Amino acid sequence: MDFRLTEEQQDLRSGVRDLLAGRYGREALRASVDSGGALDRGLWRELGEAGFFALRLPEADGGVGLGLPEAALVFEEAGRALLPGPLVATHLAAGTVPGAAAGTAVVTAFDLGGPLVAHLADADAVLGSPSLPSGEPVRSADPLTPLHRVAAPGEAGAAAAADAAGGVYRDEGALLTAALQAGSALRTVELAVRYAQEREQFGQPIGAFQAVKHLCAQMLVRAEVARTAVYAAAVTADPAEVAGAKLLADEAAVRNARDCLQVHGGMGFTWEADVHLHLKRAWVRAEQWRTAGEAEDVLAAELLTAAEHSL
Repeated sequence: MDFRLTEEQQDLRSGVRDLLAGRYGREALRASVDSGGALDRGLWRELGEAGFFALRLPEADGGVGLGLPEAALVFEEAGRALLPGPLVATHLAAGTVPGAAAGTAVVTAFDLGGPLVAHLADADAVLGSPSLPSGEPVRSADPLTPLHRVAAPGEAGAAAAADAAGGVYRDEGALLTAALQAGSALRTVELAVRYAQEREQFGQPIGAFQAVKHLCAQMLVRAEVARTAVYAAAVTADPAEVAGAKLLADEAAVRNARDCLQVHGGMGFTWEADVHLHLKRAWVRAEQWRTAGEAEDVLAAELLTAAEHSL
Protein backbone atom coordinates (compact mmCIF):
# COMPACT_ATOMS: atom_id res chain seq x y z
CA MET A 1 0.00 0.00 0.00
CA ASP A 2 1.14 3.54 -0.73
CA PHE A 3 0.56 5.81 2.24
CA ARG A 4 2.01 8.92 0.65
CA LEU A 5 -0.22 11.87 -0.15
CA THR A 6 -1.41 12.04 -3.72
CA GLU A 7 -0.31 14.91 -5.92
CA GLU A 8 -3.80 16.43 -5.63
CA GLN A 9 -3.68 16.22 -1.83
CA GLN A 10 -0.25 17.84 -1.75
CA ASP A 11 -1.51 20.63 -4.00
CA LEU A 12 -4.52 21.12 -1.74
CA ARG A 13 -2.35 21.42 1.35
CA SER A 14 0.06 23.81 -0.36
CA GLY A 15 -2.81 25.92 -1.67
CA VAL A 16 -4.41 26.25 1.76
CA ARG A 17 -1.06 27.09 3.36
CA ASP A 18 -0.40 29.80 0.77
CA LEU A 19 -3.91 31.20 1.21
CA LEU A 20 -3.58 31.42 4.98
CA ALA A 21 -0.05 32.80 4.81
CA GLY A 22 -1.26 35.60 2.56
CA ARG A 23 -4.55 36.30 4.29
CA TYR A 24 -3.85 35.39 7.93
CA GLY A 25 -0.18 35.91 8.61
CA ARG A 26 1.37 37.08 11.85
CA GLU A 27 0.15 40.67 11.52
CA ALA A 28 -3.44 39.48 11.08
CA LEU A 29 -3.03 37.08 14.00
CA ARG A 30 -1.86 39.83 16.31
CA ALA A 31 -4.63 42.13 15.05
CA SER A 32 -7.14 39.44 16.01
CA VAL A 33 -5.65 39.32 19.50
CA ASP A 34 -5.83 43.10 19.82
CA SER A 35 -9.49 43.09 18.71
CA GLY A 36 -10.45 40.74 21.51
CA GLY A 37 -11.13 37.73 19.30
CA ALA A 38 -13.84 39.31 17.14
CA LEU A 39 -14.40 37.23 14.02
CA ASP A 40 -13.33 38.65 10.65
CA ARG A 41 -16.42 38.15 8.46
CA GLY A 42 -14.47 39.06 5.35
CA LEU A 43 -11.96 36.30 6.02
CA TRP A 44 -14.81 33.89 6.79
CA ARG A 45 -16.39 34.58 3.40
CA GLU A 46 -13.03 34.14 1.68
CA LEU A 47 -12.67 30.75 3.35
CA GLY A 48 -16.12 29.85 2.08
CA GLU A 49 -15.25 30.98 -1.44
CA ALA A 50 -12.09 28.84 -1.30
CA GLY A 51 -14.23 25.78 -0.46
CA PHE A 52 -13.06 25.42 3.15
CA PHE A 53 -16.52 24.70 4.50
CA ALA A 54 -18.01 23.02 1.40
CA LEU A 55 -15.01 20.75 0.95
CA ARG A 56 -16.97 17.53 1.53
CA LEU A 57 -20.27 18.56 -0.01
CA PRO A 58 -21.06 16.76 -3.30
CA GLU A 59 -20.33 18.78 -6.41
CA ALA A 60 -24.01 18.51 -7.35
CA ASP A 61 -24.79 20.49 -4.18
CA GLY A 62 -22.22 23.16 -4.90
CA GLY A 63 -19.42 21.56 -2.92
CA VAL A 64 -15.91 20.40 -3.74
CA GLY A 65 -16.72 16.70 -3.48
CA LEU A 66 -13.67 15.62 -1.47
CA GLY A 67 -13.51 13.39 1.59
CA LEU A 68 -12.50 13.32 5.24
CA PRO A 69 -8.77 12.76 4.52
CA GLU A 70 -8.66 15.98 2.51
CA ALA A 71 -10.56 17.81 5.24
CA ALA A 72 -7.95 16.65 7.77
CA LEU A 73 -5.20 18.17 5.61
CA VAL A 74 -7.04 21.48 5.36
CA PHE A 75 -7.75 21.66 9.08
CA GLU A 76 -4.16 20.77 9.88
CA GLU A 77 -3.09 23.90 8.00
CA ALA A 78 -5.71 25.97 9.82
CA GLY A 79 -4.32 24.73 13.13
CA ARG A 80 -0.81 25.57 12.04
CA ALA A 81 -1.88 29.16 11.32
CA LEU A 82 -3.95 29.46 14.54
CA LEU A 83 -6.93 30.43 12.42
CA PRO A 84 -9.72 31.45 14.83
CA GLY A 85 -13.45 30.85 14.71
CA PRO A 86 -15.84 27.88 14.92
CA LEU A 87 -14.26 26.22 11.89
CA VAL A 88 -15.32 22.68 12.75
CA ALA A 89 -18.95 23.51 13.50
CA THR A 90 -19.38 25.60 10.34
CA HIS A 91 -17.76 22.87 8.24
CA LEU A 92 -20.11 20.26 9.72
CA ALA A 93 -23.09 22.55 9.14
CA ALA A 94 -22.38 22.93 5.41
CA GLY A 95 -25.39 21.64 3.49
CA THR A 96 -27.72 21.85 6.49
CA VAL A 97 -27.46 25.46 7.67
CA PRO A 98 -28.05 28.07 4.94
CA GLY A 99 -24.93 30.09 4.23
CA ALA A 100 -22.54 27.81 6.13
CA ALA A 101 -20.99 26.28 3.00
CA ALA A 102 -20.41 29.68 1.41
CA GLY A 103 -19.03 31.27 4.55
CA THR A 104 -21.81 33.84 4.73
CA ALA A 105 -23.05 32.27 7.97
CA VAL A 106 -21.04 31.49 11.10
CA VAL A 107 -22.15 28.33 12.90
CA THR A 108 -20.94 27.38 16.36
CA ALA A 109 -21.77 24.38 18.56
CA PHE A 110 -22.15 23.13 22.12
CA ASP A 111 -18.82 21.38 21.66
CA LEU A 112 -17.24 22.29 25.00
CA GLY A 113 -19.73 20.38 27.12
CA GLY A 114 -22.12 21.93 29.61
CA PRO A 115 -23.35 25.46 28.93
CA LEU A 116 -20.25 26.97 27.27
CA VAL A 117 -20.36 28.08 23.65
CA ALA A 118 -17.45 29.55 21.69
CA HIS A 119 -17.89 32.56 19.38
CA LEU A 120 -21.58 32.90 20.26
CA ALA A 121 -21.56 36.67 19.76
CA ASP A 122 -20.45 36.25 16.14
CA ALA A 123 -22.61 33.21 15.35
CA ASP A 124 -25.70 33.07 13.16
CA ALA A 125 -26.67 29.57 14.30
CA VAL A 126 -25.75 26.79 16.71
CA LEU A 127 -25.30 23.32 15.26
CA GLY A 128 -28.27 21.14 16.18
CA SER A 129 -30.20 23.99 17.80
CA PRO A 130 -33.47 25.38 16.43
CA SER A 131 -32.62 28.88 17.68
CA LEU A 132 -29.66 31.00 18.70
CA PRO A 133 -29.49 31.15 22.51
CA SER A 134 -28.40 34.17 24.50
CA GLY A 135 -25.48 33.96 26.84
CA GLU A 136 -23.25 35.75 29.30
CA PRO A 137 -19.58 36.35 28.35
CA VAL A 138 -17.05 34.47 30.46
CA ARG A 139 -13.28 34.77 30.49
CA SER A 140 -11.49 32.37 28.15
CA ALA A 141 -7.96 31.00 28.46
CA ASP A 142 -7.51 31.73 24.76
CA PRO A 143 -7.89 35.39 23.72
CA LEU A 144 -8.97 34.22 20.24
CA THR A 145 -11.75 31.93 21.52
CA PRO A 146 -14.34 34.09 23.27
CA LEU A 147 -16.77 32.06 25.38
CA HIS A 148 -20.37 32.54 26.52
CA ARG A 149 -22.29 30.68 29.18
CA VAL A 150 -25.88 30.01 28.15
CA ALA A 151 -28.66 29.37 30.63
CA ALA A 152 -29.54 25.80 29.59
CA PRO A 153 -28.35 24.01 26.44
CA GLY A 154 -31.01 21.33 26.88
CA GLU A 155 -31.82 19.40 23.72
CA ALA A 156 -29.83 21.86 21.65
CA GLY A 157 -26.53 20.56 23.03
CA ALA A 158 -23.87 19.07 20.80
CA ALA A 159 -24.32 15.65 22.39
CA ALA A 160 -28.02 15.62 21.55
CA ALA A 161 -27.27 16.73 18.00
CA ALA A 162 -24.63 14.04 17.66
CA ASP A 163 -26.99 11.35 18.91
CA ALA A 164 -29.68 12.46 16.49
CA ALA A 165 -27.19 12.16 13.62
CA GLY A 166 -25.98 8.74 14.68
CA GLY A 167 -22.81 10.09 16.27
CA VAL A 168 -21.46 11.56 13.03
CA TYR A 169 -21.09 15.09 14.37
CA ARG A 170 -19.23 13.97 17.48
CA ASP A 171 -16.74 11.70 15.70
CA GLU A 172 -16.09 14.01 12.77
CA GLY A 173 -15.88 17.03 15.05
CA ALA A 174 -13.33 15.24 17.22
CA LEU A 175 -11.27 14.22 14.20
CA LEU A 176 -11.18 17.68 12.65
CA THR A 177 -10.29 19.20 16.03
CA ALA A 178 -7.49 16.64 16.30
CA ALA A 179 -6.25 17.80 12.89
CA LEU A 180 -6.20 21.40 14.18
CA GLN A 181 -4.20 20.25 17.20
CA ALA A 182 -1.74 18.33 15.03
CA GLY A 183 -1.17 21.41 12.90
CA SER A 184 -0.46 23.49 16.00
CA ALA A 185 1.94 20.82 17.32
CA LEU A 186 3.85 20.82 14.03
CA ARG A 187 4.03 24.60 14.00
CA THR A 188 5.50 24.80 17.50
CA VAL A 189 8.22 22.37 16.39
CA GLU A 190 9.11 24.83 13.64
CA LEU A 191 9.09 27.76 16.06
CA ALA A 192 11.30 25.94 18.57
CA VAL A 193 13.83 24.81 15.96
CA ARG A 194 14.05 28.24 14.38
CA TYR A 195 14.64 29.93 17.73
CA ALA A 196 17.21 27.29 18.72
CA GLN A 197 19.13 28.08 15.53
CA GLU A 198 19.02 31.85 16.07
CA ARG A 199 19.49 32.29 19.82
CA GLU A 200 23.10 32.11 20.96
CA GLN A 201 24.64 31.37 24.34
CA PHE A 202 28.33 30.89 25.14
CA GLY A 203 29.21 31.77 21.56
CA GLN A 204 27.04 29.21 19.79
CA PRO A 205 23.35 28.58 18.94
CA ILE A 206 21.45 26.98 21.80
CA GLY A 207 20.38 24.27 19.34
CA ALA A 208 23.91 22.91 19.59
CA PHE A 209 23.31 21.89 23.20
CA GLN A 210 22.20 18.32 23.74
CA ALA A 211 19.34 19.19 26.11
CA VAL A 212 17.75 21.49 23.51
CA LYS A 213 18.29 18.94 20.75
CA HIS A 214 16.51 16.27 22.77
CA LEU A 215 13.63 18.61 23.55
CA CYS A 216 13.09 19.45 19.87
CA ALA A 217 13.42 15.79 18.85
CA GLN A 218 10.74 14.78 21.35
CA MET A 219 8.47 17.50 20.01
CA LEU A 220 8.89 16.24 16.46
CA VAL A 221 8.11 12.66 17.45
CA ARG A 222 4.92 13.70 19.26
CA ALA A 223 3.74 15.81 16.36
CA GLU A 224 4.42 13.18 13.70
CA VAL A 225 2.80 10.38 15.70
CA ALA A 226 -0.28 12.57 16.21
CA ARG A 227 -0.40 13.50 12.53
CA THR A 228 -0.13 9.85 11.49
CA ALA A 229 -2.97 8.91 13.85
CA VAL A 230 -5.14 11.72 12.46
CA TYR A 231 -4.50 10.67 8.86
CA ALA A 232 -5.27 7.03 9.65
CA ALA A 233 -8.51 7.91 11.46
CA ALA A 234 -9.53 10.14 8.55
CA VAL A 235 -9.23 7.14 6.21
CA THR A 236 -11.03 4.60 8.41
CA ALA A 237 -13.46 6.97 10.24
CA ASP A 238 -13.44 4.35 13.00
CA PRO A 239 -14.69 5.85 16.31
CA ALA A 240 -11.94 4.17 18.33
CA GLU A 241 -9.23 5.42 15.98
CA VAL A 242 -10.75 8.90 16.07
CA ALA A 243 -10.66 8.80 19.87
CA GLY A 244 -7.03 7.69 19.81
CA ALA A 245 -6.13 10.43 17.34
CA LYS A 246 -7.79 13.07 19.53
CA LEU A 247 -5.88 11.86 22.59
CA LEU A 248 -2.53 11.91 20.79
CA ALA A 249 -3.14 15.24 19.07
CA ASP A 250 -4.28 16.96 22.28
CA GLU A 251 -1.17 15.73 24.09
CA ALA A 252 1.11 16.76 21.23
CA ALA A 253 -0.38 20.24 20.96
CA VAL A 254 -0.23 20.98 24.68
CA ARG A 255 3.14 19.41 25.45
CA ASN A 256 4.81 20.79 22.33
CA ALA A 257 3.63 24.29 23.14
CA ARG A 258 5.04 23.93 26.66
CA ASP A 259 8.36 22.61 25.35
CA CYS A 260 8.46 25.40 22.79
CA LEU A 261 8.09 27.86 25.65
CA GLN A 262 10.97 26.10 27.38
CA VAL A 263 13.21 26.48 24.32
CA HIS A 264 12.34 30.18 24.09
CA GLY A 265 13.09 30.71 27.77
CA GLY A 266 11.83 33.99 29.22
CA MET A 267 11.01 35.35 25.75
CA GLY A 268 8.40 32.65 25.24
CA PHE A 269 6.29 33.96 28.12
CA THR A 270 6.06 37.51 26.80
CA TRP A 271 2.85 38.78 25.22
CA GLU A 272 4.73 39.69 22.06
CA ALA A 273 5.67 36.05 21.37
CA ASP A 274 3.17 33.78 19.63
CA VAL A 275 4.05 30.60 21.51
CA HIS A 276 1.63 31.23 24.36
CA LEU A 277 -1.22 31.53 21.86
CA HIS A 278 -0.60 27.97 20.68
CA LEU A 279 -0.66 26.72 24.26
CA LYS A 280 -3.87 28.54 25.16
CA ARG A 281 -5.63 27.37 22.00
CA ALA A 282 -4.47 23.80 22.64
CA TRP A 283 -5.97 23.92 26.13
CA VAL A 284 -9.35 24.99 24.76
CA ARG A 285 -9.37 22.49 21.88
CA ALA A 286 -8.55 19.67 24.28
CA GLU A 287 -11.99 20.25 25.81
CA GLN A 288 -13.84 20.41 22.48
CA TRP A 289 -15.93 17.64 20.88
CA ARG A 290 -14.29 14.84 22.84
CA THR A 291 -12.29 15.31 26.03
CA ALA A 292 -9.49 12.99 27.12
CA GLY A 293 -11.84 11.19 29.52
CA GLU A 294 -14.47 10.67 26.82
CA ALA A 295 -11.86 9.44 24.34
CA GLU A 296 -10.50 7.00 26.91
CA ASP A 297 -14.01 5.67 27.51
CA VAL A 298 -14.44 5.04 23.77
CA LEU A 299 -11.13 3.19 23.59
CA ALA A 300 -11.90 1.17 26.73
CA ALA A 301 -15.26 0.11 25.30
CA GLU A 302 -13.56 -0.91 22.04
CA LEU A 303 -10.96 -2.98 23.91
CA LEU A 304 -13.69 -4.64 25.99
CA THR A 305 -15.65 -5.55 22.86
CA ALA A 306 -12.52 -6.95 21.21
CA ALA A 307 -11.72 -8.99 24.32
CA GLU A 308 -15.25 -10.42 24.48
CA HIS A 309 -15.11 -11.42 20.80
CA SER A 310 -11.81 -13.21 21.35
CA LEU A 311 -13.23 -15.43 24.08
